Amino acid sequence: MTVYIDPPIWPGHGRMWSHLVSDTSYEELHAFAAAAGFPRRAFDRDHYDIPSTQYDTAVRAGAVEVGSKELLHRLTAAGLRRRKR
Repeated sequence: MTVYIDPPIWPGHGRMWSHLVSDTSYEELHAFAAAAGFPRRAFDRDHYDIPSTQYDTAVRAGAVEVGSKELLHRLTAAGLRRRKR
């Protein structure tokens, strides 16, 4: 089970955000997020939006820190990428 998180570099709503993804399944991602205390409403198509204040929580829970390009590569390679319509 591997879940990845990129640095909190994405601005929105007066905060900086990270993306949390799985390279295995959405089920794995939802289970990890629930165990770490992240609400399901933070899920957006193929990732969870994690505020910078919760970045360390995700890492302590076992998320692997990677760059944004690596995160996207792993998500796409796993066939889990869902693009905006």
